[in-house]
Amino acid sequence: MKKPVNQHNLEPDYSRPLFEVPIDIKRKIINILTLLYGSEVSRRIYPELERIMKVYYAYKCQDLIEWEKSFDKSEMFGQEDVILITYGDIIQNNSKKPLKVLADFCRDYFSNSFNTIHILPFFPYSSDRGFSVKDFEEVDHNLGTWSDIEDIGKDFKLMFDGVFNHISAKSKWFQEFLNGNPDYKNFFIVLSTNEMVSEDHLKLIVRPRTSSLFTEFQTIDGPKLVWTTFSPDQVDLNFHNPKVLIKMIDIFLTYVRRGADMIRLDAVTYLWEELGTDCIHLKQTHAIIKLFRVILDAVAPYVALITETNVPHEQNIQYFGNGYDEAQMVYNFALPPLVYHSFVTGKTNKLTKWAKTIKRVSEQATYFNFLDSHDGIGLLPVKGILDNDEIEFLVYKTVERGGYISYRTESDGSESPYELNITWYSAINGSDEEPEENQKVRVKRYIASRAIALFFLGVPGVYFHGLIGSKNDAEAVLKEKNTRSINREVIDGQTLKKKLEDKDSISAQIVDNLNELINIRKNEILFHPNARQYVYEISEKLFAFVRKLDENDEFVFCIINVTGDTVTFKIPVELTDKTKVFYELVSKRSINLGKNSNIEIGGYGIMLMKSVKKPA
Repeated sequence: MKKPVNQHNLEPDYSRPLFEVPIDIKRKIINILTLLYGSEVSRRIYPELERIMKVYYAYKCQDLIEWEKSFDKSEMFGQEDVILITYGDIIQNNSKKPLKVLADFCRDYFSNSFNTIHILPFFPYSSDRGFSVKDFEEVDHNLGTWSDIEDIGKDFKLMFDGVFNHISAKSKWFQEFLNGNPDYKNFFIVLSTNEMVSEDHLKLIVRPRTSSLFTEFQTIDGPKLVWTTFSPDQVDLNFHNPKVLIKMIDIFLTYVRRGADMIRLDAVTYLWEELGTDCIHLKQTHAIIKLFRVILDAVAPYVALITETNVPHEQNIQYFGNGYDEAQMVYNFALPPLVYHSFVTGKTNKLTKWAKTIKRVSEQATYFNFLDSHDGIGLLPVKGILDNDEIEFLVYKTVERGGYISYRTESDGSESPYELNITWYSAINGSDEEPEENQKVRVKRYIASRAIALFFLGVPGVYFHGLIGSKNDAEAVLKEKNTRSINREVIDGQTLKKKLEDKDSISAQIVDNLNELINIRKNEILFHPNARQYVYEISEKLFAFVRKLDENDEFVFCIINVTGDTVTFKIPVELTDKTKVFYELVSKRSINLGKNSNIEIGGYGIMLMKSVKKPA
């Protein structure tokens, strides 16, 4: 049964029986609250949390309630899921609000390829391009309204951002704190200016930035030092206060009611601070993610949690929990730098070695495979996968290709590279393209890089500027004094339409090629996120892996050439033992190996060789 279009009523319907929290769900929630706050506080705050769940449930349309009864959590994601990552105002048209422009553009150009849109924070904000939220429950009037968001949701699944780690220093909540309102007294982590955090404690804390951990603010009670992990304008919320948690759960379910099919937990690594620890990946943080998951399982089982944790790979995958109790999707942060490394070195050995460790998590959880985003290419995720010299080489190539480097402060006070700020097109093709290299080669190289993320185990996502092959916006970096601005250009809608309609333009060729690959993925069950993956070493110039479902012998052998050289490779014997006949999905041709299992692939080639069953 298809998911109903109308999912929530405008008002809660209390004429129906109220939602009854199952005993096992109640037990799980109370256990988590007890871990966070102790048994006495847990018993005191549970009724309010249950009330919030009942209110949310009363908004649900009866059609949605009936549809959920047959919903299979193992089908949370499918091969048809491809996510477009975009700002709400990335396309401008003076005659319409940006969200309406985005909706029209996506329907006209991308509805046959992307089925999900991740609209980056669309709330009122004061800095960090949306990630310093002033009001969690409103749409920025410069972008549009909730009706515009809901309109996009009629044709696409939606991902919202849960920026729950911090709030804007310009927000009403923080202003009430400054004013001495007792209701907001403990909403933030505060020290008096005469209190000092020991140097030993400061050295333990892992930082994603070089700015000061504490920012001084003038309050009605005098100057106070407030914890600000990301910037002086982004004030950390104090989840030690159960009122903060309850409020964020209410907002969380508001997003579900407003149409979120996925909720991205931004920078959730830093959610819970505890002096004397490194303040990342704490058990309380994982407990809060588990709490979100339990609540969704109870009242909105079709909604997925996705965690954004830009940390070393082994730490990142901890956010799957046991595969059933935390995030259903985790950003595959190691993938972008490893693909980048493969294309700038012409060698896949590091990518291949790492990829062999990537296995199916569970039938309810998978990886989010992306290569670029509104931020840069993170380097922490490949710590321990690439050595220091290899990371420095990526830094060198990024600067050489017109990009910038963002740094973070280490425990000893030194600074180390944290992120490469460059568009994916410029990273793969360089800023000053070689005059003797024709456009066809550049497009082919670029598409080859993107094919890895499209067919790798998981769900793929493409950032809007990656979709159209944008080059570095160095002018914006200088103007805004923010290295991340290199990949955040606002585009004139008419100009982009002309590019996409000009079949000789790079943007049109990239979009057409990506659409073709995406449609191959969408129409092939073997690319389902629950299909297994087996990685092969057949040449250091090639990245090769098999996708296969458990219940049948069919498979697709995927080969991507990261170099401009023609490469001859031998298909592994365990594959040719099953069949000698393949159907290549990109070129749409049959390949009969006969006695020879050698195959030739051209420079930056992509081959998706689907096995053809032997006659019975």
